[in-house]
Amino acid sequence: MAPASNLPIVAIVGRPNVGKSTLFNRFAGVRRALVEDVPGITRDRIAAEIEVGGRRVLIVDTAGLDRDAEEGLYGAVQQQAQAAISEADAVLFLVDGKSGLLPEDESVARTLRQTSKPVMLAVNKIDRPQHEARVGEFFGLGFEHTRGVSAEHATGAWDALEELVEQIPESREVGPVRDEGIRIAIVGRPNVGKSSLLNRLVGEDRVVVSDVPGTTRDAIDTLVVQGDQRFTLIDTAGLRRQGRRTRSAERGSALMALRALERAQVALIVIDASEGFGAQDATIASLAHERGCSTAILANKWDLIEKSESDRAKEVREEIQRGLRFLGGAPLCQISAKTGAGVGRLLERAQKLQQTAEHRIPTAELNRWLQDCVRRHEPAMAQRGTRKRPLKFFYATQTTVRPPTFVLICTDPSSVQPSYCRFLENRLRERFGFDGIPIRLRLRPRSRKDDDRE
Repeated sequence: MAPASNLPIVAIVGRPNVGKSTLFNRFAGVRRALVEDVPGITRDRIAAEIEVGGRRVLIVDTAGLDRDAEEGLYGAVQQQAQAAISEADAVLFLVDGKSGLLPEDESVARTLRQTSKPVMLAVNKIDRPQHEARVGEFFGLGFEHTRGVSAEHATGAWDALEELVEQIPESREVGPVRDEGIRIAIVGRPNVGKSSLLNRLVGEDRVVVSDVPGTTRDAIDTLVVQGDQRFTLIDTAGLRRQGRRTRSAERGSALMALRALERAQVALIVIDASEGFGAQDATIASLAHERGCSTAILANKWDLIEKSESDRAKEVREEIQRGLRFLGGAPLCQISAKTGAGVGRLLERAQKLQQTAEHRIPTAELNRWLQDCVRRHEPAMAQRGTRKRPLKFFYATQTTVRPPTFVLICTDPSSVQPSYCRFLENRLRERFGFDGIPIRLRLRPRSRKDDDRE
């Protein structure tokens, strides 16, 4: 099985309130708060795969990875920059041309000048030609590549990004050639038991285990063979709750986890059941979902829950299932990495998830499913001005696997409500067993080629 190529990571860094998230939204083409239309769930998109100058890259909004920096805590922005140096392939350093050069900008610049990786200094809020003079104030920071941009209006933004991406060596995208089998990323907050879990899966102490958060500094690949199936386990530094991360090594864990997920096919999301479900667990799960990883949720330290009152176990299960329902029925496994309870069949479950993600549905069967869905629940009428017209679905086809991607041909894709897409996705899972597998639905209008096909 060929390994996935590692997309270059471009991190947007800078002090608070310079427009990092606005610029990320501009590149990603979406508003971060509207990534998933799921009632009761707010998930900020913090990474997006985009094409720049004919190359695919991952653009990362570090404001989403590290809220401490956005709150202006001492040293947080500098540590954020250091994390980008460690884990990203290129850095887009954003400053505010309207506010002018501030000491915080100079501090970030000193950190970024330590790297040999490509850095682009982008002076934001150059919204009009007469603002160009503001750029000159920042030449003293000493970056060869400096451009004025407007995140709000997109002026110069794409040119700056393209110039930055051109400096990333092409060889960065070439993956290893060895047979890695099924690639499994073990991700979660620090100190939830990821390294202990890996040791259980391997059967020997291959990773140093410590109660001190941040012990695991780098992604570590461990090859495991079970029968005739090979697995590559990727252990990563945990994503520490944002208000408590204080060291650059821990801040770098977010980008590290993202890179691991970009390589992985299956993600094991480890949650500390003794602490309960938290917002950062949802952030980690959303990264796995967006990278197209099949997922299983591991409620670790369940032995501690079982020792407490039985009502607590029910509460924790409900918290996790409610908080991660956007994962589409991902299996919840109650385990203890310490005792080994529930760990024995995890690799078998990961293999099943991988096989399910590679399943192709015959077109005829898929269209029988679509007809049945429309019969059970017709879509809302398409609104065009003051007129309403029936919204018709003609046929569906599966285009790719891992993750399964389906194209649905209809009369007016823009009129299909998000709630109806969720209905179709849920029926797909129900009919074809895609629990824990990200599903991509693509809607497009009928064309002359489609008419010829019929």
